[in-house]
Amino acid sequence: MAFAEQSAPGVGRRSWAPLLAVCAGYFMVILDVTVLNVAVPVIGRELSASLTGIQWITDGYTLVFAGFLLTGGALGDRLGNRRVFCSGVAVFTVSSAACALAPSTAFLVAARLVEGLGAALIVPGSLALLQQAYPEPAARSRAFGLWGSMAGIAASAGPLLGGLLVSTVGWRWVFLINLPVGVACLALTLRHIARSPRRADRALDWPAQVAVVAAVALLTASLNEAGRRGWSDPAVLAGVGLALLAAAAFVVRERLARTPALPLNLLRSRTMSGGAAIGLLFNFGFYGMVFTASLYFQHQRGFSALGTGLALFPAVAMTMFASVLSGRLTRRTGDRPLVVSGMLLAAAGLAGWAAAGADPAYALLVAPMMAAGFGTSFALTGSTATVMGAAPPAYSGTASALFNTTRQVGSATGVALGGSLLATATDYTTGLRTSMAIGALAYLTAAGLAWLCVPGKSGRA
Repeated sequence: MAFAEQSAPGVGRRSWAPLLAVCAGYFMVILDVTVLNVAVPVIGRELSASLTGIQWITDGYTLVFAGFLLTGGALGDRLGNRRVFCSGVAVFTVSSAACALAPSTAFLVAARLVEGLGAALIVPGSLALLQQAYPEPAARSRAFGLWGSMAGIAASAGPLLGGLLVSTVGWRWVFLINLPVGVACLALTLRHIARSPRRADRALDWPAQVAVVAAVALLTASLNEAGRRGWSDPAVLAGVGLALLAAAAFVVRERLARTPALPLNLLRSRTMSGGAAIGLLFNFGFYGMVFTASLYFQHQRGFSALGTGLALFPAVAMTMFASVLSGRLTRRTGDRPLVVSGMLLAAAGLAGWAAAGADPAYALLVAPMMAAGFGTSFALTGSTATVMGAAPPAYSGTASALFNTTRQVGSATGVALGGSLLATATDYTTGLRTSMAIGALAYLTAAGLAWLCVPGKSGRA
């Protein structure tokens, strides 16, 4: 799908329009991962879906989204990030309408697969467009911070919004809400973000793209199934083994390719690979917390879907505040202190939940949730800036795709491990507390990596 790459008015560093456009697109993508969780049982009943059909309604989107992120980044670098971003928004919006009108399970699954493809085109371009629209480091850091807070808000607000829509106007509105957001996102992007450079000399390495799609999709599918079948299930082990083989094929191809999709010298950069690993670890901790806490509030405490969303609200409330604060502080302190302190605070939050006892009062869980939400969002600004700053401009879309791919793998791993622990522990509370303790360990590991890999104030570009 092509869009006219007409010039847009200059973007001042104080203009909010590019930020609103990019964050609207990113918010739609992440919200669609979480808002559907509470709607799936109702969808299954109304469409007479089998258990397999219900699983594909949720997992099909995630598999395509995670698998095609690097392809979306490579297309953005070659064809122009604004062009690919707008194409992704258009695909996502149209497929959301198709989801809302779906007459059968098969139709809905197919529309969700296309929606995942649109998401994979949106996300890599979103960071690249922010880097383009806000060249001044302080303004860019604030923009990255607000972009990152969208993930936390969408992840935690998804169950609340989904429960509200399903209980009032019906499940189809879970998809229909994307239509006005998508149209506004397109209009703002074309009006306020200048066309991106196109690099026709960047050939698409299709064997490498196929290998990375296979690796990420197989790994994500295996992690999703591990939460249901257990980690020792033959299908899970086979999927992980095939994912490793596909990853090895990707590395071999990149060594031999004349124009590699992801130059290996980028991965050899301690800043780039360390920032990507930090993204994987804090997504593992945060999304694992949100998933296990959602199940705990609904199954152990008997909360409704709406009540669960309200119970998780303290984590949401902190994400926006933390992102704004970190964006303002980074000019004075550099990224490293913010990432390290954010990860330590989030680790303390999850450790506090694990130590709170077998059946703590809800009031005792508010502070741990706030600490995890604040710490994750506080660190996301600096880690995003670290990854994007380590990449040459010609590979900004690819760097964004790499960062978001590792974050998706972290989310899938956190959810899968949390589900396995809840299913196999002697009791529900033990599984929850073990999951929180492992999440705290992941945050501590991320803090150590940040100390080694994230540049300090003197190392910033």
